Amino acid sequence: MPREDAALPEFWEKRFREGFTPWDAGRIPAALGQMLETEPRGQRVLIPGCGSGYEVRAFAEAGHDVLAVDFAPAAVERAQQILGPLSERVRLADFFEFDFGVPFDLAYERAFLCALPRSLWPRYAPRLSQLLRPEGRLAGFFYFDDGERGPPFGLKSGELEGLLGGHFERTSDAAVKDSIPIFVEKERWQVWKVRSTSRSS
Repeated sequence: MPREDAALPEFWEKRFREGFTPWDAGRIPAALGQMLETEPRGQRVLIPGCGSGYEVRAFAEAGHDVLAVDFAPAAVERAQQILGPLSERVRLADFFEFDFGVPFDLAYERAFLCALPRSLWPRYAPRLSQLLRPEGRLAGFFYFDDGERGPPFGLKSGELEGLLGGHFERTSDAAVKDSIPIFVEKERWQVWKVRSTSRSS
């Protein structure tokens, strides 16, 4: 039997079709809700690997122009069903290949990086810095674990700084108190801002 590859849409398609989605919290995390209460309205927001898309509604209702993508058709279908009138905010697309057009003010991370095989991690920060405006931000949740198996693929100590540090600088870091079971005591809420020097990278 061929080994399943989390880099392929088929891997995630199977899980959504079978209803095996232990990363699905069924709600938005508290830290995101708190951030949205203080953010200025009207920002252009990207959600890569959006899954069921609960955050799409939260950003839209807070007055933001949000676009979410996933490369598994079943995930997009689920998100569009959940979102109803906001379903057009979700697209079937590959984060690394899709032409998003106008740059974003903010990218939201939630169980996307940890879903990517580690071989793809070096592409994550350069791609985000390309898609964000100068002074744009990456905000969200990062999963830390010393284990090798995944998904979720955990970050080891110092690894996130190595991945993001050349393109971003961290401006916020906090513990997460309402994690779902698979992430309990293993994730941090962080905000990173694009470094001005990264625009030419």
